[in-house]
Amino acid sequence: MASFLQNLSWRYATKSFLPEKRVTPKNLEKILTAIQLAPTSFGLEPFHIVVVTSPELRKKIEAAAWNQAQIMSCSYLLVFCARTDISPTRIDHYFEIASDNKPEKRVVLARQEEMMRGSMQGMPAEKIADWSARQAYIALGFGLAACAELQIDSCPMEGFSGPEVDKILELPAHIKSVAFLAVGYRVEETTPEKTRFPKSDLFSFRE
Repeated sequence: MASFLQNLSWRYATKSFLPEKRVTPKNLEKILTAIQLAPTSFGLEPFHIVVVTSPELRKKIEAAAWNQAQIMSCSYLLVFCARTDISPTRIDHYFEIASDNKPEKRVVLARQEEMMRGSMQGMPAEKIADWSARQAYIALGFGLAACAELQIDSCPMEGFSGPEVDKILELPAHIKSVAFLAVGYRVEETTPEKTRFPKSDLFSFRE
């Protein structure tokens, strides 16, 4: 069995998928679970993912994404969206889940809850949108890693009109599309040669 790093070397941003070779619902569920388990600031998961299978919707999205081939040929198109409704209500919901709706457990979490509310209170809408988008990208990275681990091909995508996609998917005002993850199986049998900057360019140490 290939190691995690070997699988990361195997993956690449797949531009052409085999439409007839489909990712199974079971493997899709594994990818979604990995996304759900991604770390997020405060654990608030300020994002939402729309899994698009409808050919009609995909055709409209393709037009809003400059006709990139991945949109129609992939098995599933995951649209990562940032949430801008990080309000006291969502924090309440988080602690209801964390405490199993048990008042005595909620008391133990009181300090954490106070800190969270203090950090989020008064945060400007623009900053919340940016913060949420960055959390969505962390989740996207976990989706990419899960695909690699499952030997499923994928392609992260930013080349699209967010407002147009939001309209096509009829997203509520507090949900904004920020990135796609197309998943499926590659047409090519081999992995194209990777080009990466050397580690000396990417990393430095302070000792």
